[in-house]
Amino acid sequence: MGPEWVAILALVALFVIGTLLPINMGALAYVAAWLVGMFSLDLSEREILGGVSGDLILTLIGVTYLFAIAKNNGTVDLIVRSAVRAVGGRVALIPWVMFAVTALLTAIGAASPAACAIIGPIALGFAGKYKINPLMMGMFVVHGAQGGGFSPISIYGTITNSVMEDNNLPSSELTVFLASLVVNLVMAAILFVLLGGRKLMAQRVDPNDDELTEDLHKGGATVPARGYGTSAPTGTQALGVRRDQVLTLVAFVGVAVVALVFDKNIGFVSITAAVILAMLAPKEHKDAVRQIAWPTVLLVAGVSTYAAILTEAGSPEFVGNWAAGLGAIAIGALVLCYVGGVVSAFASSTALLPVIIPIAVPLIANGGISAGLFVAALAISSTIVDVSPFSTNGALMLANKPDTITEPVFYKQILTYSMIVVVVGPLLVWAALVLPGW
Repeated sequence: MGPEWVAILALVALFVIGTLLPINMGALAYVAAWLVGMFSLDLSEREILGGVSGDLILTLIGVTYLFAIAKNNGTVDLIVRSAVRAVGGRVALIPWVMFAVTALLTAIGAASPAACAIIGPIALGFAGKYKINPLMMGMFVVHGAQGGGFSPISIYGTITNSVMEDNNLPSSELTVFLASLVVNLVMAAILFVLLGGRKLMAQRVDPNDDELTEDLHKGGATVPARGYGTSAPTGTQALGVRRDQVLTLVAFVGVAVVALVFDKNIGFVSITAAVILAMLAPKEHKDAVRQIAWPTVLLVAGVSTYAAILTEAGSPEFVGNWAAGLGAIAIGALVLCYVGGVVSAFASSTALLPVIIPIAVPLIANGGISAGLFVAALAISSTIVDVSPFSTNGALMLANKPDTITEPVFYKQILTYSMIVVVVGPLLVWAALVLPGW
């Protein structure tokens, strides 16, 4: 058996074990990289570890450290409150506010599950109180997280762009980001029309009502802000905008400007901003470093290392050439979109992206397919399925169901919708992004 097959079979085993058992897939990937690298490719341990991207790891640490501080000092809560009040109490706009806020959080560096964990309880609390369809509200949160998830300074975006650069593909940061945002907006709009959004247009709530503020705090109660101890801002104390929150918002803007306009490393910029904020309030943020997405860091580091082993074994080229030989390059692209969608519905999207993008390289090289649009199609197909109740995001929505619906009914609704997305989503994304550029 050739090394390309050994690496592929190890990859399958990695995803199966990581899906069935509560073991971080990054840790499994390190074990697989060591075994396959040592005994199938005859690599030294130094060569095996050469696949780790220090730039990518620093970016993940920096952006999640900065986001942890924003969560600690109430900046995230401020964003949600301001957004809800900005719509003037129009109930029909509340789902869109939840979409927009979740998209903003992932766009500025929050991990998708973290954003869903913060906004999900708030959104579904609103759904129960104002008789908004829970499925629509929950899926708006998940689609919002995925819609903002591919910004150039986000976790998904950083991974995708780094993998494209490592595989000598042309930079397409805005193409991938905007494609994901538009697709998720369209899916949210369809849900809004089909699940009773138009009936909500006549409903109003008083945006200055104390109950509205209380709903926001109750909604976020399942994800408490750490770092305050007993002095966490509550009630009317949280209604004002504090100096540290203003500085945090300025920091987010500054990071985006310095990284994107002046082309500086987003990892260094974001961790510098986080350290400055921490120095300004050292006691308040002394535990923020513990809230860095360390499981995600381990996941990405391990999977990136194994992705390098896959490349060394020739597996991506092997699979890509097989897909290209199906008779039409476009059909091979469709197959890969479905592979990404089906696998990601049960496994980690973050883990899948560094693996599936290199597989597409032969199709891009041999078939004249636009690199940016094809990678966007793969990325979207691999993430829109996170509405599945078997994924973290979908499970978070199920766990925070309102009292107006029973768990078995809500589970069936989410499962049915996720099956539709898995079956239809990759096809529509492929038809919209790949076919026109082929």
